[in-house]
Amino acid sequence: MLFLLVLGGAGGAAAYYFSRKNKKKQQQPLATFTEARIAEENAINRKLLLSGLTASLALFPSPIALFATIPLGVYLSLEFFQAGYQEIRQKRIGVGVIDTLTCGVLLIIGQIFALVFFLAVLFFSQKFLLKTKDNSEKNLFHIFAERPDMVWIVRDQVELEVPFEAIEIGDIVIVNAGEVIPVDGAIVQGQARIDQHMLTGESVAVEKIVGETVLTSTIVLSGRILIEVEKTGSETVAAKIGEILHNTADFKSSLETRGEKIANQSALPTLALSGVTYMLLGPIKAVSVLMAYFGYNMRISAPLSVLQFLQRASDHGVLVKDGRALETLVKVDAVVFDKTGTLTKKTLQMSQIHCFSGYHEDEILRIAATAEQRQSHPIAKAILAAANAKDIQFTASEHIRYEIGLGLKMDFENQLFEIGSQKFMQAEAIPIPVEVAEIQRASQKNGYSLIYVAVAKKVIGVLELCPTIRPEAKQIIEQLKQRDLAIYIISGDYEAPTKHLAERLGIDNYFAETLPKNKSAIIDKLQQQGKTVCFIGDGINDTVALKQANVSVSLQGASTAAIDIAQVVLMGKNLSQLPALFDIADSLDSNMKKGFLTTIIPGVICVYGVYFLHFGIFAGIVLYNLGLAAGVINALFPQLGQQDKD
Repeated sequence: MLFLLVLGGAGGAAAYYFSRKNKKKQQQPLATFTEARIAEENAINRKLLLSGLTASLALFPSPIALFATIPLGVYLSLEFFQAGYQEIRQKRIGVGVIDTLTCGVLLIIGQIFALVFFLAVLFFSQKFLLKTKDNSEKNLFHIFAERPDMVWIVRDQVELEVPFEAIEIGDIVIVNAGEVIPVDGAIVQGQARIDQHMLTGESVAVEKIVGETVLTSTIVLSGRILIEVEKTGSETVAAKIGEILHNTADFKSSLETRGEKIANQSALPTLALSGVTYMLLGPIKAVSVLMAYFGYNMRISAPLSVLQFLQRASDHGVLVKDGRALETLVKVDAVVFDKTGTLTKKTLQMSQIHCFSGYHEDEILRIAATAEQRQSHPIAKAILAAANAKDIQFTASEHIRYEIGLGLKMDFENQLFEIGSQKFMQAEAIPIPVEVAEIQRASQKNGYSLIYVAVAKKVIGVLELCPTIRPEAKQIIEQLKQRDLAIYIISGDYEAPTKHLAERLGIDNYFAETLPKNKSAIIDKLQQQGKTVCFIGDGINDTVALKQANVSVSLQGASTAAIDIAQVVLMGKNLSQLPALFDIADSLDSNMKKGFLTTIIPGVICVYGVYFLHFGIFAGIVLYNLGLAAGVINALFPQLGQQDKD
């Protein structure tokens, strides 16, 4: 009784104080979200206060007290009656029906104090769940939404401190060592060592120089940089991620799926057992059995578990947009990779340089780099990267003509050089040497690109460029295979290069020359064979396949369409976080199974006690609470364990 009065009174008194305090602290874009949560918490606090008052009246067995407590008990039970009515309308028996029967029977037999005690426990559970959910969502959001209140900018060559809200696109923001970068933009002056693990999961800080992009919520560890603002506020990458995370923690749409399912499936057996008990032992014992409701506490512990593992995933740089994906991952037995952009990068690298007519590799590379130095396409970048790696010096040439889609013509060192594809050579009537034919066959088999260098209408060199396989890909594939997962590649490339890549990575299954519209059909075919498929893609042509898969994964930096559709986004822009994602899903599954035991065991003890140890209503309530406490501790344990490691 004292517990109820203290709990209810404290909850009601705290409602006003915390609502005032929270309103002062709230900031956009969490303002509306916080207001809704405050209103919801205040409503629960009022119910707790009213529960305490009703319980105190129920202790006095007088007609006046009875006249007051019955309407109050009915009022406090209304939301549970409504939930039960909705379930009956939908022709199903679940949590709502059990709650309705428990409250209704306790009212009918005049057990008002037991009723209020039962309701107070439910309200307290709601309050606890709301607070935990609120804190978890805010933690997830703020991980990706940190920003300073004031920032320094340069205007008219003068450094000014202005409010964050005053920043405009095109402003130059100053960020010093130890400060959080408040905007998305490009460095225009200085260099810095930046910790961006909050967004990408990278454990090692990266060096950023002029021209490179930096993102909101990352931290400058050393150096000083001036950033030209490209995005601010809700348009930044961090804010969009924060908004996704906020939407992710929507319990009713995704996170309660497993807990609700277990609770609802156990409703009918519990109801049947209570009915038998009513006929054998009477209404008091029947209500006591209802307290043993198997799976009841999973309504609370299951979503708490998922929330904790969502946060653990975010700590590893994995953005899980749909909690159901974590539950489904443990069932996955087939992983399908789109080739380009996932297993291979979109950039090329120099494989080999073939020389003719007495020219040397470095000379051919110097000529090609001179011609391509102002180009930004993947071939030019690969040539320039190879030249820089060998420290080859090349000078600028003002006499370069670009033939779109074919190649370049360059007047250089008193000669006319032509650099481009085989089609460009043919268009310029430049003969292809016989010895190049074998090179062409090998490159076509491997999926390589050839760039020809000619002078005076004669081929003097051939640059062989190959796709860049992600350095982590082979190791990731091996780790996935250790899980007995079937690995597949889907590619739009020809059979030979796709097969060559599969062999290099140790993948037995591949689909080559696949049109974008047929990717989803392949996923569907695998599913019809009984497989649960995880598809990993990053292009706009992967969107249908991402929708079709049981679990869809994309990479940060992929196409907007792919990121929007994917259930999971690897924020490190590579595949390194994929094994961690599967590990987290396995841990969640194990945690949920333990949580199920915490609700089954007290239920079994309660039923046994009702039949053989003369347990009553309050004994059932105590066991319910013990199970709830065990379930909550189990749900929160992963996060507590992680904090201990940190």
